[in-house]
Amino acid sequence: MALESSLEVVVQLLQLLCIGHFADMLRDSAQSCQTVVLFGQARGPLPPLDAQVLSQRGSLYLTRPTLFHYTATREELLQRANDLFTWMSEGWLHVRVDREYALRDAAAAHRALEGRETTGKVLLLP
Repeated sequence: MALESSLEVVVQLLQLLCIGHFADMLRDSAQSCQTVVLFGQARGPLPPLDAQVLSQRGSLYLTRPTLFHYTATREELLQRANDLFTWMSEGWLHVRVDREYALRDAAAAHRALEGRETTGKVLLLP
């Protein structure tokens, strides 16, 4: 795959993910050392990307982190959970709850998630 077409694949992917400002940064950036972080794969596997595109655009970084690499031990999991709840209680992190379902309606919650009808957290309540 040509370098420009590889870049365009990433740009199109970012635009599809509704983060066009990252796509613009990647396409037009004169800045260096920028990082693009991809979470989830709701649209399926990512297409191949020629890594040379990232260096030619100014030492850009593309990462696909997973939770399990950051919580390898129970101690790490508890520390990260504590950080999260601290940030929420201090107002540094705001969590958007899209919907709440009674536990008995878990199937409806799953349908909403699978149907891509949600845009925030979905809570199951006892």
